[in-house]
Amino acid sequence: MSTLLSPKQFDIVIVGGGIHGAGVAQAAAAAGYSVLVLEQTALAAGTSSRSSKLIHGGLRYLESAQFNLVRECLHERALLLKNAPDLVKLKPFYLPIYPETTRRPWQVRSGLALYAALGGLSSDARFKQMPKRDWSALDGLELRGLEKVFCYYDGQTDDAALTAAVMRSAQSLGAELLMPAEFVSGLRKPNHDDGYIVRYRHNGEEQLCEARFIINAAGPWSNQVLSRISPTVNKLAMDLVQGTHIIIDGQITQGIYYVEAPQDKRAVFVMPWQDKLMIGTTETIYHGDPAKVAPLPSEISYLCQTLAHYFPAHRNIDNKDIVSTFAGLRVLPKSMGSAFSRPRDTIFHVDNRDLPRLATIYGGKLTAYRATAERLLHQFRDMLPKRKAVADTRTLPLTPE
Repeated sequence: MSTLLSPKQFDIVIVGGGIHGAGVAQAAAAAGYSVLVLEQTALAAGTSSRSSKLIHGGLRYLESAQFNLVRECLHERALLLKNAPDLVKLKPFYLPIYPETTRRPWQVRSGLALYAALGGLSSDARFKQMPKRDWSALDGLELRGLEKVFCYYDGQTDDAALTAAVMRSAQSLGAELLMPAEFVSGLRKPNHDDGYIVRYRHNGEEQLCEARFIINAAGPWSNQVLSRISPTVNKLAMDLVQGTHIIIDGQITQGIYYVEAPQDKRAVFVMPWQDKLMIGTTETIYHGDPAKVAPLPSEISYLCQTLAHYFPAHRNIDNKDIVSTFAGLRVLPKSMGSAFSRPRDTIFHVDNRDLPRLATIYGGKLTAYRATAERLLHQFRDMLPKRKAVADTRTLPLTPE
């Protein structure tokens, strides 16, 4: 006589294996919760492997007075430099100032001083003005018209490797990962205080489990996930903003260059990457299937023109010099303003304001993934059972595989 087995129960089921899904898994497992992560393809397969590879405070966010975001990111940068020294490296960033540069030297100096203050005036937050005698060593930077060069420090990482390291940390604390595993549906239980019945497809079979709480960390696919939830959950209006990078033959040895695109004065980074040269990023509103995002010819031209403007040795780039290109999608609240100027706040959107059992993460920064995860768990701690913490994410080491 066979016995019908009850579905396995988890405190938290996370949909998405990008940096935020991995971060929530680590934080939840460290807090003692039982955790299941469902990733439809591979870790960091979407946005989390297609970023600018920077662990930084966000210097440009000072102009829009996002001081708390910058302070948080600088704090998280310090933790990552300590906990993941093989994955996050401090690099010099150079800010060249020309007559046509939007921000004058006094403005840049003031911004860097505030950046240092928000970073706690630590040694990692120091900055300086480069003496003119050293300009010729700056990787062939255009010297004609150059007025000043400032240098400060931020971090660089392999975003996909960092995501994988965070997930391994979560698994070492007891989190379970199924991959590839497609989220099929989430059905709220009749007693709404009990959470959801989750259906997913793994190894060609549809299976189910129970979740006291679902975290939707699917990034550009977040609203697609919400469309599979019952009862219906309102979706936030959002824009998918495409960011493209190109990698070309060539080397940058002195650090990372933070320049203004001559076409529209947007911030663009020119940086070393795996013994090549990487330039990015763009900001183009994207419509369509997130899985089909790809660099546009206009974006590639834009980045090549920006590189050539500042580095004369690269003024004759053609297609054979381009080693590879990639594009990722950022999730931003829908707005009439330009993508470049919009706030980068992270939004937690819930299914039911009285008894939430599902939260969707809209937005978020690579650098602040840990703080985002901890803040989410703190916000919904009363919706989860009491558990005994087993670790502190502020001190957990992250290592390459």
